[in-house]
Amino acid sequence: MSKKIKKVVLAYSEVVCFSADIGQEEELSGLDEKAKRSGASKLYIEDLREEFARDFVFPMLRGNAVYEGTYLLGTSIARPLIAKTQIAIAEKEGADAVCHGATGKGNDQVRFELTYYALKPDITVIAPWREWTMQSRSDLIDYAEANGIPITATREKPYSTDRNLFHISFEGGVLEDTWAAPPADMYLMTLPLEKASNTPEEIDIGYEAGDPVSVGGERLSPAQLLIRLNAIGKSHGIGRVDLVENRFVGMKSRGVYETPGGTILHTAHRALESLTVDREVLHLRDSLIPKFAELIYNGFWYAPERQWLSRALDDAQKTVTGTVRLKLYKGNVQVLGRKSPYSLFHQGFATFEADTVYRQADAEGFIRLQSLRLRIAKLLEKKGA
Repeated sequence: MSKKIKKVVLAYSEVVCFSADIGQEEELSGLDEKAKRSGASKLYIEDLREEFARDFVFPMLRGNAVYEGTYLLGTSIARPLIAKTQIAIAEKEGADAVCHGATGKGNDQVRFELTYYALKPDITVIAPWREWTMQSRSDLIDYAEANGIPITATREKPYSTDRNLFHISFEGGVLEDTWAAPPADMYLMTLPLEKASNTPEEIDIGYEAGDPVSVGGERLSPAQLLIRLNAIGKSHGIGRVDLVENRFVGMKSRGVYETPGGTILHTAHRALESLTVDREVLHLRDSLIPKFAELIYNGFWYAPERQWLSRALDDAQKTVTGTVRLKLYKGNVQVLGRKSPYSLFHQGFATFEADTVYRQADAEGFIRLQSLRLRIAKLLEKKGA
């Protein structure tokens, strides 16, 4: 590199080390020793669990972001927070460069670096995967073994994992065969349906302005609420996804995900919205979801268009307050009921019995007007024939 670097903040590796605690649990153990043995002068482990849930996961859930109809974006939503904190440490340490360990083929390099540049335009980014001679995870495993660096990947389990408070993802290795089933012992956050509870469980989730605030009547912090629902969802085998997705960099990739608590919350949130959000607002909002999810997936969390979209989406959440009752059983999340002080459902209007606000005879004119263009098209077709 031609530019002289004085100090580097390296995400999860050497020099000034940094690891974000966003709920990956046992993966954080031993990092202090690993950092010292690798030659680091300092290690930061920042507890970001509440910030992650409150300021990243919950805003994403308020917008019902789902990428390509399936993926709840658990990895994508963590990257902007990690990168933001990394930049803050770089500024605190007086570093003029940051480094990440994302490969040159994946989405994470884009997500990290878009955040770096959005928050600190003059930062220098070092991406070893794009510079060194190693070309595969097998090469990396060889290097780690030769240099005594402890890693979780092995030749027997060469797939990569990424875990946080919201989900865990798996990709690579055996999963690159799209016909092969994922190894049964791979999953960590969900039980297989054969071992899931044989007893259905009912739970209530309370919401305020689009955010979940309680489970079973007990108010919980955002992080604690996710932890609680992850445990409940795990016991019922909820939240497994096996997806071949389209990466931002241009290739297809197979990802296997576990998102137990997030799956429960997504279902509950949509159920409450169906009761409390105006029809046209809801339909217009739903048309924006693919773009919102795409922006998060591609790493544009700090872009003005994502921020504008979030403001618009959040405006529709002012009345999404109430309680949703769910039944969980063998991988399924079933809505049993919903209630809200802002309910737009009125039994007197919706009933098939007699009421005073809807004249059934009016439907004839409404239908004839709606069918006018269809009738005209058919008449012209017959005339042409």
